[in-house]
Amino acid sequence: MISSFNLSGATFHRWIGIPVFLLFVLALLGNSVIIITIKLEPSLHQPMYFFLCMLAVNDMALASSTAPKMLGIFWLDAHRFDFSICLAQMYFIHTFCIMESALLVAMAFDRYVAICIPLRYTTILTTPVVIKMGLAGMTRAAFMVLPCPLLIKRLPYYTKYVINHAYCEHMAVVKLASANTLINRAYGISVALSVMVLDLGLIATSYIKILQAVFRLSSQNTRSKALGTCAAHVCTILVSYTPALFSFLTHRIGKKVPPSIHIILASLYLLVPPTVNPLVYGVKTKQIRDRVRLFYLKRM
Repeated sequence: MISSFNLSGATFHRWIGIPVFLLFVLALLGNSVIIITIKLEPSLHQPMYFFLCMLAVNDMALASSTAPKMLGIFWLDAHRFDFSICLAQMYFIHTFCIMESALLVAMAFDRYVAICIPLRYTTILTTPVVIKMGLAGMTRAAFMVLPCPLLIKRLPYYTKYVINHAYCEHMAVVKLASANTLINRAYGISVALSVMVLDLGLIATSYIKILQAVFRLSSQNTRSKALGTCAAHVCTILVSYTPALFSFLTHRIGKKVPPSIHIILASLYLLVPPTVNPLVYGVKTKQIRDRVRLFYLKRM
């Protein structure tokens, strides 16, 4: 077993580090604003915003697990990566990604309860239930990803040490092994498919129920308000799943896709959602928007 890998950044110019740095800073700043705003505003102490807080913390952790190493590659030529640290980074990246998916499911359930059975909203989604849902998502992610580094650790690596990525991605590491990697590939694709199929299925089911309930409402204004409360969540789903799906497909079926495209898609998959999510909720959620505006008016 080799002691370290090299992360390839040869297809990028040094200036690529500038947008990566900006995305990282915006992700940290935007999610911090969301967390602080929800903490300081009593009217936002509701399940929907507790889930949003969890999503913001998860996004900050996801961005922090990837961007610093990317910047080290682009700006400092720090390509070398200890093998154990590489596996640790891979574990946390994929854990945070699965956790993000679980939080999107929880937020869809929150919207379902709020719109379809509003009279029971406060009794179903109590604070202990919200905490348990968050812990359940974290536990699922932690245990689903754990076999990945353990299975990789048993593989021999003899000749190839360069990962064609700006971070340690599961399939990129597996492909370098000098052995049969069928088990690793099968487990990796089964985890990815099970998470996407299950979580997207639950989200789709929630929104089918929501649409059925909304279209039964008599007032057009009431229907618009009900759907408006889901707008930010739908945008977040699209932002989170679309680059993930493209990255997944280019790895599995994109044999002729240039390595640079793989790297760009994989980097966007991890950096864009943490940056965009707080902007989406800041623009689409009136309570957050008003609270942030009030804060800046007081500072002026």
